[in-house]
Amino acid sequence: MKTVTVSPKYQVVIPRDVREMLNIKPGEKMQVINYGNRIELVPVKKMKTMRGFLKGIDTTVIREKERV
Repeated sequence: MKTVTVSPKYQVVIPRDVREMLNIKPGEKMQVINYGNRIELVPVKKMKTMRGFLKGIDTTVIREKERV
């Protein structure tokens, strides 16, 4: 488990291996999401770069028989 320290300016440093794994670059925007007692940082990607990221996903939906 990684830990970071909050600076007096309320800043944190994302560890190098996490930045490299997620390909986070300086100046990149992050969305901050609050879930109860935790904070999540989600990189904001441009729609153009998201094209095709779901390629190969199974889109079939199993539906229940209609009730009469």
